[in-house]
Amino acid sequence: MFTQLKNESAGNRVIVTVLGPDRVGIIAGVAQVLASNNINILDISQTILQEFLVMVMVADISRSNVDMLTLKENLAEKGREIGVRIDAQHEDAFKFMHRI
Repeated sequence: MFTQLKNESAGNRVIVTVLGPDRVGIIAGVAQVLASNNINILDISQTILQEFLVMVMVADISRSNVDMLTLKENLAEKGREIGVRIDAQHEDAFKFMHRI
């Protein structure tokens, strides 16, 4: 069943990256932007490198009510508001850029 769900979301995913000083509310802020645009978080990984938060999310945009450009603008605005850099790339672009 997991394989079926994974295949259904293939091609409908974005990679969201967050970099900046760690503080309370970063995950909540990013999640709020995604949820308000009907985007489901599928996976999340984060670490703290000294005082800096490094976070990567994989999210399903198949039911999103915004286009990719608007999503990127909304996330960037939230990042400015909370003092971090937030970016999003379609999974296909991310894979293409990071191929070996």
